[in-house]
Amino acid sequence: MNGAIAETGTLTRPIDYLAITFFSIIVAVALIGVPVFGFAYGYTGLDWILFGILYGVTGLGITVGYHRLISHRSFACSDAVKIALLIAGGWAFQNSALKWSADHVRHHAKVDQEEDPYNASKGFWYSHVLWLFQKDPYATDKYAAQFKKDPLVVWQDKYYSPILISGFALPFLAGFLHGGWMGGLGCFLLAGVGRAFLVLNSTFCINSICHLWGDQPNGTENSSRDSWWISLITFGEGYHNYHHAYPKDYRNGPKWFNFDPSKWLIFGLSSVGLASNLFRATPRTN
Repeated sequence: MNGAIAETGTLTRPIDYLAITFFSIIVAVALIGVPVFGFAYGYTGLDWILFGILYGVTGLGITVGYHRLISHRSFACSDAVKIALLIAGGWAFQNSALKWSADHVRHHAKVDQEEDPYNASKGFWYSHVLWLFQKDPYATDKYAAQFKKDPLVVWQDKYYSPILISGFALPFLAGFLHGGWMGGLGCFLLAGVGRAFLVLNSTFCINSICHLWGDQPNGTENSSRDSWWISLITFGEGYHNYHHAYPKDYRNGPKWFNFDPSKWLIFGLSSVGLASNLFRATPRTN
């Protein structure tokens, strides 16, 4: 697309107007539409319950599904569990698992370098969200190829749009059945758009905050940092310095007291025979 060009290092990055449009709509509805509707009409108990459920389901779809299962293969699971995680991750409005994981493994391979999709050396806002608004000249098939070998990942990528739409249609339908058109609109706004906005930003905090502020108990080779409080909103993903040191470990918080619901879910699945081959790293000793 011709038009505005953003200079970032050795290559130019064309502005991605489609990404800006979609994100602007989400932000506007979440920050204006959601509170205005709440003030004018209020939200029901069902709206809040579905908000909480879908925040958990879609957040874990990203952390357990997209991140630890697909990107790093930290554990194995049945096809049924993988499909459920891929659908839940698709509802999070963060692109398909194929594209998400290709970006993520490139982040690990090129962390803090120009090829890093969300390079934190360019500042908080770039790593948090602005990277989405530029077309990536470094995106090649090199990192996506491994994920194209997985038929379920390819399936989810092919049908990502209807999966995404169903994640917004579900709360609308539940609200509609409970309270008619206004009930559907309220549930769609809070448990659909509002929830998606918060899950997006919780994930963005890993790219930004966890590369700028926090502790580095597992090495200073890159900018990754541990932030226990970010783990509270990201289901355990805040132990990011550990994760960069041992990316294949199914645990981001390796200690028993680390708040890491994602590792608890994976361990729970293994306890009932739905997951296997849980990888645990042996941390280096100084």
